[in-house]
Amino acid sequence: MALHLGKLQQLWGPPVTGPLTPDQASIGLEPQAICTDSRQLAAGQLFVPLVGERFDGHAFLPAALEAGAVALLAQVEQLPPAALAAVAGSVPLWLVPDTLLAYQQLACLWRRQLPAAVVAVTGSAGKTTARELIRAALAPLGEVGASSGNENNDVGVPLTLLNATPAQAAVVVEMGMRGLGEIERLSRCACPDVAVITNIGTAHIGRLGSREAIATAKCEITAGLRPDGVVVIPAGDPLLDGALARVWAGRVVRIALAGEGHEHQADLVGQLDGAGGILKLAGEELAGVEVAMPLEGVHHARNLLLALAVARELGLEPARWQPLEVALPGGRSRRLELGGVRLLDETYNASPEAVLASLDLLARQPGRRFAVLGTMLELGDQSLALHREVAARALSLGLDGLVVVDGGPEGETMLAAAQGLARLERVDTPAEAAVPLGQWLEPGDVLLLKASRGVALEQLIPLLQLA
Repeated sequence: MALHLGKLQQLWGPPVTGPLTPDQASIGLEPQAICTDSRQLAAGQLFVPLVGERFDGHAFLPAALEAGAVALLAQVEQLPPAALAAVAGSVPLWLVPDTLLAYQQLACLWRRQLPAAVVAVTGSAGKTTARELIRAALAPLGEVGASSGNENNDVGVPLTLLNATPAQAAVVVEMGMRGLGEIERLSRCACPDVAVITNIGTAHIGRLGSREAIATAKCEITAGLRPDGVVVIPAGDPLLDGALARVWAGRVVRIALAGEGHEHQADLVGQLDGAGGILKLAGEELAGVEVAMPLEGVHHARNLLLALAVARELGLEPARWQPLEVALPGGRSRRLELGGVRLLDETYNASPEAVLASLDLLARQPGRRFAVLGTMLELGDQSLALHREVAARALSLGLDGLVVVDGGPEGETMLAAAQGLARLERVDTPAEAAVPLGQWLEPGDVLLLKASRGVALEQLIPLLQLA
């Protein structure tokens, strides 16, 4: 399977260099040979110059020709006549209104040729964890592709699809967003068979203004969903249910944990055993089915239920649901032992819901429990209230110590809300947090690290190793 240059005329018509010759039309491109980075361009590839706030790939069109590109795309307003004459040589050149949209169209064209089922995942928190749990749950089907790292945006999603191969049984595509309309574009690019929404929280509320707007944005994942597809969501969120009903009239599968009051609304119900290591499934069809939890925490049990619901929708019988082998990117559910102290490394990113879930997980750990919490970004005018809520939870859980990493108003708010803890410090940088921790921590203690990506809280870990 390949993308032939002749098929590109279905998207954009003949290239401006003239109709394709039969030889040009028959040129087949491996999807991985569609390149947006001139530094990585190799002979025989199609170069798509993207335009960003600080860069313009059109400056490298001549270099792409020299490197042996077999075809070029360009954005109309970015290529004046003089520049057009300089690159309009012997290779086909298409002028398009938007090269980023064209890149997504190429990915969609390839996706429609793939036999794989495509699962799209979004949500305010837990997207990456859910993605990896779904990938693990679908492993019995065969090879499963998935988004890598944080490639969940306008460039990352088409890259994930173009890296997919005909040998894969499924592709799990994570979809993030910074505003309305982005997930709609990504969904139309991926044309998923199954769409998963992990939750509706307050991440990016500073950009969108309200949880209602966030719910609307997340439900855009249905824009490209196949008409006979299915949406998998947690039960019990009226906001999500309402937003989804406005845009999707097809099937919806809901999951719930026993004891949270939403079992009657759910199609798949699970219950954690006392130790939290086994998820027992409920219902006549699934009675007696148990799945070992690959990750700790109630929030991960919900994500596991979402993954199992996807597996069932794609035809996997319960007997094939385990064992699940999950490898998360760094800073997500990573567990370390440092000098006898158990470290819960959650430094990659943070939303209010994710921080609260991590604190609840910390509170269930044996031994003395400490946390280092940094700021959560992009919360807008609700930032102080949400930081206050997080610190108040730390106080109510009776942690043995808390270090707040922030020198601004959010840090001041957290410090005030956590007054009453036995050990409480506020510092300006991650490195400074090592000082009080070095005085507090002893073998047998548990330490949680959690903050938004911009805080770079992972910088603290090597200092703890040296302490």
